Amino acid sequence: MSSMNSIRDERGSVITLVSIILLCLFLVGALGFGSWAYMGRQDYKKNVDAKIKVAVAKNTKEVQLKDAADFAEASKQPLKPYTGPESFGSVKINYPKTWSAYVVTTAGGQPLDAYFNPDFVPSASDQKSVFALRVQIVSSTYSQTLTQFQGLQKQGKVTVAPYALPKTPTQVGVRIDGQLTPTKQGSMVVLPVRDKTLKLWIESNQFVTDFNNIILPNASFSP
Repeated sequence: MSSMNSIRDERGSVITLVSIILLCLFLVGALGFGSWAYMGRQDYKKNVDAKIKVAVAKNTKEVQLKDAADFAEASKQPLKPYTGPESFGSVKINYPKTWSAYVVTTAGGQPLDAYFNPDFVPSASDQKSVFALRVQIVSSTYSQTLTQFQGLQKQGKVTVAPYALPKTPTQVGVRIDGQLTPTKQGSMVVLPVRDKTLKLWIESNQFVTDFNNIILPNASFSP
């Protein structure tokens, strides 16, 4: 009988020991998992904070750039008008109020030669000067003026397409886009005005939005 009790005691001791070992392993595992989860949470929190800071900085910069762009556009209004001599077709141009103008008119030669540029107009005699807008009435006929661009078109340096000003739709000319000169990219509209020719153009593609959205929609002349 005593041997049976001894066996039972030994079994009980073994079970207790196994339980204690399992409990210790569970506690160690739980502590390890807890430490891993805590470290992961801290790392995630740091990464999230960094990502939030980057996102906020990016959003702030984008908002500032948009606000600056909106302000720049708003500052162009109201547009300033210019009307050329009646004898040369009364060319009418409306341009941003933040631009300045320099206009030359003569009875012969080049009847109208106008320069427009933001803030101030650079030297017209300096070949390196780039203008936001040029407007000319030239004495050569429309067909004579177009021959100047035939070579550039054949070389693929410019594209030529029919064009009419929205406010003078009956007078159809062309729009030329591309390498207008060896050093200047831009866009030009060429239109017949009686026995002369009207040329409107930009000397840098940075002004193409103003050209398309402000200058051309508001330009007109008397055919």
